[in-house]
Amino acid sequence: MLTGLARTAAILIAFLLGALIPQAHAAAGVIQWLIMGMLFPVFLGTAWSRASLQRSHLVLLGVNLGMGFVGFALGWLAGGRDLALAGFFAGIAPTAAAAPVIISFMRRDVTYVTAAFILTNLVIAALLPVLLPWVLGKVDATLFLRIARSVTFLIFVPLALALVVRRIHPPAVAWPARLRDISFGAWMVTLFLVMANASHFLRTQADASHLAIIEIAAVTLLICAINFALGRLIGGRTYGAEASQSLGQKNTSFTLLLALTYANPLVALGPTCYILWHNLWNSWQLHRVHRRPLPDSQARISPGR
Repeated sequence: MLTGLARTAAILIAFLLGALIPQAHAAAGVIQWLIMGMLFPVFLGTAWSRASLQRSHLVLLGVNLGMGFVGFALGWLAGGRDLALAGFFAGIAPTAAAAPVIISFMRRDVTYVTAAFILTNLVIAALLPVLLPWVLGKVDATLFLRIARSVTFLIFVPLALALVVRRIHPPAVAWPARLRDISFGAWMVTLFLVMANASHFLRTQADASHLAIIEIAAVTLLICAINFALGRLIGGRTYGAEASQSLGQKNTSFTLLLALTYANPLVALGPTCYILWHNLWNSWQLHRVHRRPLPDSQARISPGR
């Protein structure tokens, strides 16, 4: 099992290598498969049902939607329309597919974050075709179908496979604990590729001024801090860490693609910068958790219940 210090070092090394090797952006297409591979053991060890939904999940969903417009307002006040759009695409992104993986590393309730992941991704993906015209103008009528197809593939393929394996081989619920370091390795490769993609983008965009990049980085850092803080308040004493992770760690791959398709590359820096901020916070959380390990009786991983 990797120590907290080793995990923190691995995250920072992944970011550094990605920044130094922008050529690796050509392999960015495998990110989806890596995330699906990380989700499989998460779903395998977590029996999710309607009973998994808490009242706080609905509050999280509402705040998640609202943060898109908070980000838009902050960006508009800071620098105009492009910065406002960057804030919107960073704030509106739903819970990240890797959030249940990270919360499992933190030894918290995976079921809660899995429910938040499914709820926010499905609802926000369904609403984005309605919301986007308000900030962008007329949007391609096929947008909903494209997003829905991506969500379905990303979520339900590993979920269905996990359900089949659980049914055929019930002892498989013990696999996630043994696969944890492999999942972490897949996450490191994902971060490396995401950072390489961002590095390539920045090196090839001569039109992006240094001031605009700094402004976008600052606005998205503020949005990230607000998300993690509000999530902890929403989750309260019982689910503070889980709700914080659900609201703070975002699936920016959706909104990054939308920003590139319907806005411009400068706007796409919003979700790109957010990736950096939420993963830097993740590295600190993992380091802190593994410095002060919880007793087994207090560990809150859901062992396939």
